[in-house]
Amino acid sequence: MSTEKVGLTHIDASGEAHMVDVGDKAETARSATAAGYVKMKPETLALIRDGNAKKGDVIGAARLAGIMAAKQTSNLIPLCHPLMLTKIAVDIAEDTTLPGLRVTATAKLTGRTGVEMEALTAVSVACLTIYDMAKAADRGMEIGGITLLEKSGGKSGDFRHPGA
Repeated sequence: MSTEKVGLTHIDASGEAHMVDVGDKAETARSATAAGYVKMKPETLALIRDGNAKKGDVIGAARLAGIMAAKQTSNLIPLCHPLMLTKIAVDIAEDTTLPGLRVTATAKLTGRTGVEMEALTAVSVACLTIYDMAKAADRGMEIGGITLLEKSGGKSGDFRHPGA
């Protein structure tokens, strides 16, 4: 194990939080993919799949909510830079082994800072939206597994989650 101390980029020498200056960083193509899930009763999954949820199209609303959330990440997470995303895709797929829905989001841009938080925010809000829209049928749903699967670009290079 390395004895090298890993510093936190948002904490200065006196321990105070600050926004990182990315002005001198090179612009590179960057992307990040995150995933999570909403586990539910099989009956709730069938209700969503069949389009019978009282609030309407659960998957469509969750996809849109995830996209909108990614675009608002800097307003939600302190010290995140506002970014001009070139792409945000949110995919929601049925998984009968949970049972439930798996949410995956990919964010992309060409810029000076990464898009990991945007992908993670998209997944989180999409999962929360699924819960909100189906809670009348199943308040026991479980949101979990929110994970950065991979990222590319930037000075730190590529990352792939060992479980991905």
